[in-house]
Amino acid sequence: MRSFRLLPLFLFASASTLAHAEVYKCIDASGRVTYTNDPTLARNCVRLQSDQAVSSVPAPASRPAASAAPVAAFPRVNPADQRARDDTRRQVLENELSTEENALAAAEKALAEQEAVRFGGERNYQKVLDRLQPFKDKVELHKRNIEALRREISALR
Repeated sequence: MRSFRLLPLFLFASASTLAHAEVYKCIDASGRVTYTNDPTLARNCVRLQSDQAVSSVPAPASRPAASAAPVAAFPRVNPADQRARDDTRRQVLENELSTEENALAAAEKALAEQEAVRFGGERNYQKVLDRLQPFKDKVELHKRNIEALRREISALR
């Protein structure tokens, strides 16, 4: 019984020894220092001793974010070009909406056909529900797609 009490301690001690990694200090040609566990990433790498004390250094103070570029620096789009782009986008969305509506009609038809069929092995009603679920999921997917497309079309200018 005593050996079982020491087992968790042994496992913890062996796991902690596996957690140590070799750390290398690498200095590149411009003199920048990098610490890594993969010495093949850079040249002039020296393996650090594993018995050194670990210390943490706070991250350098963040620099102030670069000011946003003035609006005048952005390219202007000709209003006629923008109107043409918007019209093309509306046409694409309306085509997608039409395609989704057709797919919804087909999915509803397939669901109705499956609901009309009753197989002999489906004495339990849950089996019927399980068989119909993929058809119902497909109908719901097309309905959500149609709603999303209608929202996007209504958001156009």
